[in-house]
Formats: sequence, structure tokens, C-alpha cells
Amino acid sequence: MSRIPEASLIHSRLRLRQLRLMLTLKEFGSLRRAADEIGMTQPAATKMLHEAESLLGVELFERLPRGMRATPFGETVIYYARMVFAELSGMREELVALESGNLGRVTVGAIPALASGLLTRTIATLKQSHPRLSMSIQVDTSDVLVQALLQDQLEVVLGRIPTGMRAEDLLFDSLGEEELCVIVGAQNPIAAAGSLTWEELQSMTWVLQQHPSPMRAIVNQAFHDARVDIPNSVVETTSIMTLLSLLQQTDMIGVTPTSVVEDYPGKHLLAVLPVAFEPRLPPFGLITRRHRIKSSAMQAFINGVKEQHGVRR
Repeated sequence: MSRIPEASLIHSRLRLRQLRLMLTLKEFGSLRRAADEIGMTQPAATKMLHEAESLLGVELFERLPRGMRATPFGETVIYYARMVFAELSGMREELVALESGNLGRVTVGAIPALASGLLTRTIATLKQSHPRLSMSIQVDTSDVLVQALLQDQLEVVLGRIPTGMRAEDLLFDSLGEEELCVIVGAQNPIAAAGSLTWEELQSMTWVLQQHPSPMRAIVNQAFHDARVDIPNSVVETTSIMTLLSLLQQTDMIGVTPTSVVEDYPGKHLLAVLPVAFEPRLPPFGLITRRHRIKSSAMQAFINGVKEQHGVRR
């Protein structure tokens, strides 16, 4: 039988001050210094820690000759304590925003392929319905964005779950799949070609995303499946605008989701080559932290993305 009490008992008896003591004790490794930091006596801090350990039924900190060290049980409590205080800080920010008439602020990450289309439409619509909603946008590859999400630097990511990422820490709300296409500038000599092979394109200069993005992996897989060496001449960028500008000014080749071409105002300056992709990109969607409570601003953004995606499809 487990020593850990029922959640209802923890909810009613575990105090925020106990959690704060554990966080401070983790930081300083000394009960005396932790007690000083939060403004209480060492005996009172010792009693408070003992009460928390008695409540949870496990030892949270190991007593060492010099200082204290969190046990595996303590590390788990500390992990959730950090989330509790992060949510309280978020609550305070949202209350201040509501007090001043704002809906609040949301920090968003988006992959480049979605930033110029779906994200842009969502922002434009949200600013009409919620003019005082504040948004901070970071555009990068999914691996960078999801890592920032896990570190609480972002609240929601519009992208893909990177390969090897711990999915149990994340919630993924799929919005669909996107097809990739190979594109060149309309002035490129091969823009009007009726048929092309990967071998014919191998010697040209390609504009691609960096490793380990899903799009780069798909391009490499396409060359591998065609039994053709990966191009030696590559320009790497995560910027869609840099990609499109290079294609229009040079004879380079690029790869992008079809939706990017469809949304681009200057799509008449581009040409989609007759080259088919067998590998497909993983689904894209909205990625959030599993245990994070959604603020009003965050929920408004998520709803806005889903509405815009529904309108588009």
C-alpha cells in the first residue's frame, strides 16, 4: 500500500510556504540559509519541512554532514512547486492586465512555414476582436521552440513535435499535414521543365533549413530514396523570406510547404517544379505543456488559430 496520501489531503494541507521553503532549500543547500532567505527561524523551517515530509509520507531532503540534498521524492515536489509558482506569477500578470482593461499577454512560437500564413491571419483577426491583447512571437524550428516551451519561455508553439522529444511532457493538438514542394524563381531556366529527377537537381545550390529540422530530414530522405548523394552546395536558413528572396534573385532551389507558396503575395515570381516527395512531414499543430493552465490570452490565441485553420480548410 502506498505511503503517499490522497490528492485531496495534499490539496487541503500542503501550504505554499512549505513549497517555497523547498525551492529555497534546493537553491542554497542549507536549512539555515533557506530560513534566512524566506524570513523565518531555522527551528521553524525545520518544523515546516518535517510537517511536509510527514504529510507526504516520504523523505524530501537528505541530511548531509554539510547541508542538505533533495531526494528523488524531493526533486519531484520541487519540479511541481516551480510550476505552481510560475502559474501564480501568470495569474498575477493576467489580473493586472484585466485590471487595466487588457485581455493579457501570450508568448507564441511558430515554425517559419506557418508564421507567414496561419499565424499572420490569426494575429490580424485577434487584434480586431481583442485590440489590447499583447503577443510576443518567436519564429524558429520546432526543436528550438519546443525546448523553449519546456523551459517556460513560451506558452504555446505552432509547430511539430521534434523527433526524440519527451512527448509525455507535452500536449499536441493536431491541425493536419502539409505537402512539401520544390520551388525556384520564375526566371530560373528549369522553371518551365515538364519533368525532372532528383539526380538532375543534385548539382544545383539548395536553400534548406538546418539540421535537425523535420523538413531537412525529409529532403535528405528524398535524395536517399532516389539513390542520389545529398547536394554539396547548400545555403541553410530558417527564414522563409530569405529563401524566397534568394530564389527570385538567383538560380538556387528551395523546399517549402505548398501553403507558403499559396499564401505568398508574389507567388507569380515562383515556380513549383514537377518533383514529388514520397516522405511526408509529421503533422503540425498546437503544442502546450501538459500541466500548464491556459490563461485567457493563451486560450484566445488557441481558439483563434483553430478558427483560422477551419476557415482556410
